[in-house]
Amino acid sequence: MPNRDPELPEGTDHIVSGAAATGNDNGALIARNDTGAGKAKAGNDGGTDRLVTQVREQVSSLRGQAGDKLRGFADDGKARATGWVEELGGVLDDAAKSVDERLGEDYGRYAHSAADAVSSFAGKVRDRSVDDIVGDARDFVRKSPMVAIGIAAVAGFALMRVVKTGLDDVGARGRGGRKTSNDDGA
Repeated sequence: MPNRDPELPEGTDHIVSGAAATGNDNGALIARNDTGAGKAKAGNDGGTDRLVTQVREQVSSLRGQAGDKLRGFADDGKARATGWVEELGGVLDDAAKSVDERLGEDYGRYAHSAADAVSSFAGKVRDRSVDDIVGDARDFVRKSPMVAIGIAAVAGFALMRVVKTGLDDVGARGRGGRKTSNDDGA
């Protein structure tokens, strides 16, 4: 067994050529060759600095591009959600008119106010930027963390029910749409 260099970590008996670089007290790097002899290199190699600078510039550029793409996706999602909420407001307004005709204007007033509130909410969301909405959500979570956790729990529960219902429907279609005796837990 060859003699072990005392500077090597326990369990290491040799260094692979060009694979090791360690720092000395002056911050310079020491590259070791197969014989274990080391040559000191300057800590600030010009080529290395250029490479590090290029990598940082590329990372910064990619981060900016990713941020721009995410903002674009968020703006598209906001536009779709606003459209759906506006459609919901229209449906509620139609329902309010129906309530006016069937039950009277006193009850219809409540339905109209609900439709107006939904339409107003859609307008506010449409007029605000995604960054403003995210900032408001952060502020809300900071001010009322327990309420935010409760909302997240309810939303998660509702989402899982929707997913489970969809999976149950897919399973029922796979059996020809008929319910079997095993479907109801019996």
